[in-house]
Amino acid sequence: MEDLKSQINLVKLPKHIAIIMDGNGRWAKKHGKPRVFGHRNGVQSVREATEAAAELGVEYMTLYAFSTENWGRPVAEVNALMSLLVQTIRKEIATMNKNNIRLQAIGDLEKLPPKSYKALLEGIENTKNNTRMTLVLALNYSAKWEIIRAVKQLAKSSKDGTINPDDITEATFDASLSTKGIPHPELLIRTSGEQRISNFLLWQIAYAELAFLPIYWPEFRKEHLYQAIIDYQNRERRFGKTSDQLTE
Repeated sequence: MEDLKSQINLVKLPKHIAIIMDGNGRWAKKHGKPRVFGHRNGVQSVREATEAAAELGVEYMTLYAFSTENWGRPVAEVNALMSLLVQTIRKEIATMNKNNIRLQAIGDLEKLPPKSYKALLEGIENTKNNTRMTLVLALNYSAKWEIIRAVKQLAKSSKDGTINPDDITEATFDASLSTKGIPHPELLIRTSGEQRISNFLLWQIAYAELAFLPIYWPEFRKEHLYQAIIDYQNRERRFGKTSDQLTE
């Protein structure tokens, strides 16, 4: 693992890494356990990813923790996930403060169960002065919901006369999203071998490099993050230009 870490160019780190934590249920099934067993074991993977990113100097990490579509899962699983969220946040506050990590969240947060929402606000408040890295939890989140909400806000501002439609730019739209002030992810990682985005940060990942890992989320460890970053650094990021233009 140290050999992998030594291969990372710390000058060219992605400022923001986003992760779709997929495969908890299938990992649990593989071990003959209920799906909740996978979610509980996935907490260790969150620690591994967060600690590894902070140690390297990554400034932001966003984890897709619960989508709006996840409400359609069995009630027992949803209730267990919300309970686990409360337990994990309260348990990890001391560790986040020790490691100087700030907690933030994006999504339709007020529609979370009261206990989950309260624990989340406590975590955000108790870590707000930390500066080493920002850990963003996407909870009750949907990229389509976020984009539609931004459009509604801009439409209202236009109707009120506080903004001219011709003055709406990418920057204006960006400032209307829940990720306002957060740089766009340069690297998106998804575990479980699935190769899709699943309604996650659709606007923000327009130029992100994608890494699909053939492991379930509870199997994710620091070395997997290191390898994903190494692969990212070996890619040529052209942003619509040609290779020759980059060297000019």
